[in-house]
Amino acid sequence: MALSVTWTLPLAERGFGVSVTRADAKAAAAREAGAASSTTDQPLSELTEAALVEACLAGRADAFDLVVEQHRRSVYQLCYRFVGNHEDANDLSQDVFLRAYRGLRGFRAQSSLKTWLYRIGVNVCLNWVGAKKLPSEPIGDQQFIDVRAQSPSDRMLKDEQAARVRAAIAELPPRQRATLILRMYNEMSHKEIADVLGSSVGAVKANFFHALGNLKKLLRHE
Repeated sequence: MALSVTWTLPLAERGFGVSVTRADAKAAAAREAGAASSTTDQPLSELTEAALVEACLAGRADAFDLVVEQHRRSVYQLCYRFVGNHEDANDLSQDVFLRAYRGLRGFRAQSSLKTWLYRIGVNVCLNWVGAKKLPSEPIGDQQFIDVRAQSPSDRMLKDEQAARVRAAIAELPPRQRATLILRMYNEMSHKEIADVLGSSVGAVKANFFHALGNLKKLLRHE
């Protein structure tokens, strides 16, 4: 299934889609009224990450749209790994970017923008899964790979295996679950995961070790 994540905040600011509070509108107006930065005349695609953030804060048109375009797939995939269905992953991705837009002045460039977005995403997803029963759609890779060469029996077996793994991951403690997803599915290093979770590399390694052990136990019981 094709990836579908739509950024709606520009419409919201004109009175449609996601509601924007008076404080949000005031902050946006302040950004638009700010002095032009040194990046005003450069094409957005040529800006460094720090300069792109500066352009967003200065109210430059389409600057945050580019941020969304650059990171929406990875944010969507992160959310999907937590919730296991496209509709909720789309909604949570929207929430991640909305929170990022509203909190962009808090980005200090001590880590990459992607890491910062992942940090927001993990918090959003953990809050969601803690408050709502997880859906039953398997969390396998079939929506990101070509399955046409697979036989129906192979696809069914893969779906069943993915469903068991998904159910087992959902049983893990929150930190272990987040560490496992970031490490196994997003292929992040221990240092990158530590930056996302706001913990030490040693803690990440310990969480990953325990997550694998617990996952094996849960699958063995299955």
